[in-house]
Order: sequence, then structure tokens, then C-alpha cells
Amino acid sequence: MTAPLTVAILAGGLNHERDVSIHSGRRVAGALEEAGYQVKILDVDSNLLQRLSAIEPDVVWPLIHGSTGEDGSIQDLLDLIGIPYVGSKSHGSRLGFNKPITGSILEDAGIAIPHSTTLPQSLFREVGATAILDLVANEYGFPVVVKPAAGGSALGVSIVTEARQLPGAMVDSFAYSDRVLIEQYIEGAEVAVSVLETEEGKPFALPPVEIVTNGLYDYDARYNPGRSEYFVPARLDDDLLDKCMEVAVTAHKSLHLRHISRSDLIVDKDGTPWFIDANSAPGMTQTSLLPQAATQYAKDNEIAPSDLYSQIVEAALNF
Repeated sequence: MTAPLTVAILAGGLNHERDVSIHSGRRVAGALEEAGYQVKILDVDSNLLQRLSAIEPDVVWPLIHGSTGEDGSIQDLLDLIGIPYVGSKSHGSRLGFNKPITGSILEDAGIAIPHSTTLPQSLFREVGATAILDLVANEYGFPVVVKPAAGGSALGVSIVTEARQLPGAMVDSFAYSDRVLIEQYIEGAEVAVSVLETEEGKPFALPPVEIVTNGLYDYDARYNPGRSEYFVPARLDDDLLDKCMEVAVTAHKSLHLRHISRSDLIVDKDGTPWFIDANSAPGMTQTSLLPQAATQYAKDNEIAPSDLYSQIVEAALNF
């Protein structure tokens, strides 16, 4: 009898999204154990390299969200060790993690991107905050979205509806990144489209998920059950669903993502899907969007969700 493959899940880390990462790791571990894998969950700490050496896993699934996990760092480390892993290589991770660069690449690919300005904290010290914020107000008007130029889980994100709120929103964002993205506000339906790649070079989109939240879809709304309502598939006509899925697959390819990704979109009243964010290590918690889409996809195709996760692991072993 062949021994089961060993998967090491990396979860935790020392960033703002540690708790989300741990919940993601436990959920994926359960699905893989159901599929017959031997699973070990490892924290990213000073013992990581020794534990990986002792376990000798067949494949690693990094589920570290935010910095370290999505900025290419953990991927570079795994490449140095020489262990196959689920998810994007470091190049794709960096492209997806840096929101201004993501926007530039996808705009060139023909995807609708909100107008935005990126400002480093150092510029505010050198030029003066008041003058810069006056320029922002004149250029964009209100409402406007203020967010860290890198990061996830909507940490440090604000919707600013009047000028007096702008300084505080900038301070909140600078707590998570030394650069802030000020972005045109797009009103419409919030839709998340996950993409999987279980065969080399053949990414496909899962059913789009529509998110309905009273207020901003922030950290609390994402991870506390009851704050948001989800519809899978999204309540859009078939042509719009197809358009959203096409945007997500184009983003996955253009950003050189691999195996698994999620694109966050807003579909406006005219039916245009605006690209908002890329996620190379999407959340996998109870309320996360990719697992909901995967469950619906598995149901539609008469397979178990654990079989879909197994296909992702096999893809990491094969390419």
C-alpha cells in the first residue's frame, strides 16, 4: 500500500492577518485529511526550517495572508529549500500584492481599473499633508476610497465621504503600509471570482460570489458570521457572470499567478466589472469567498470539495 502524501500547511506568521491565516490553515487541513493526505500545520517562526526538514513534506501549502505570505517572501524561501508548493511563484505574488502595479498591468490588459493616486508617507512629511490632501479633494471629490498600497483583508481601508475624514483615513492606512492608494469610488455590486489551475496553463473560474454588507466590507464583515450575506452564484445575468469570470482569468494570467487566486470586482449599474484587488493567497475560513465558490462548483460538477482541493495539491506536485 502506498503511503499517503504529506502536505505541510504554513499558517500564522507575525502579521496583522495571523488569526485569519490560522483559521484558513485548519479548514484546508480538514479538507485534505478528508481526501486522504497526511497533513501537518506549521507556524512561520524560528523553528520552521527545522520542522520542514524533519517532516520532509511532499508539498507545502502556504496560507500566510498579507505581508510575508503574499509579497513573494515565503515563495522565495520555499524555492531555496526546493519543496513544491501550492500557489504563485514569487514574481506573481509580488505583482498581485502591490496594488498600484497590479492596476497598471491589468489596465494594459484592457480591464477597467478605478482612477487612483499612490502617495508615500515620506512625501507628506516633505511637502506637507494639507496641500496634498487639498489636491486630492479637488481631483477626486467625494466619496473616495483610501487603502494601503499593499495588504489584505480590508485592513486600513476607508470610504471617505467628506474632506474632514481624509486625514484620519490616511493615518489609518499608513498604519499598514508606507504608501497609500487613493482611489475613485465605484458604486455597484461587490463580486469575488476565484480562479483555480489544476492543469498546467488551464486556469478556470469558479462561480462568482456576490457580497452584500451593510456598510464597508471590512475585516469584521469578512470574518464574523452574520455581518455579510453571500449569493453563489452572484445575482447577475449570465452574460455579466461570464464577463466577471473572464476578467478574473485574465487577471490570473496577466499577473502570472498560479494554482489559486481571487479577484475582487465591483459591477456598476452599466454592467462594467471594475477590478479592485488581487489575492494570491485567498482566505479559506468559514466565511471566506473561495471556499463558498468551491462548494458550489463541486456541487455543480458532482464532486466533493475535498476532491477539488486534492486537485490543487496534485497541480503543485506536477507543475
